[in-house]
Amino acid sequence: MARSGPRASRLAEQIQRDLAEIVRLELKDRRVGMITLTGVELSPDQSHAKVFYTSLGDEGARKHSQIALDHAAGFLRSQLAHALKTRTVPQLHFEYDESVERGSRLSRLIDEAVASDRREPD
Repeated sequence: MARSGPRASRLAEQIQRDLAEIVRLELKDRRVGMITLTGVELSPDQSHAKVFYTSLGDEGARKHSQIALDHAAGFLRSQLAHALKTRTVPQLHFEYDESVERGSRLSRLIDEAVASDRREPD
């Protein structure tokens, strides 16, 4: 079984950069909307890549983006094959990255707690 190391890390970063460029320039599906690719995780054998993304908009827009990305996975993989200098190109699996929303929500809660502490007299 292959181990994830510096090479796998570099490959994941390259996949993220190349996919972002392909989505921005070549993907014509309007359902994708405004997305940002936030990370890529490769399986140990590098045959599958989990691509994390965030999107602007509500839950409905996010679902449309997910459907469009899943539908375009084959096209994106074939375009990625032209950009990568590897023998094989991993299968792409798109997953919404909730960590950005979670971080924003926690930051807002912390700000509210700090503001309420300032309002209360000692």
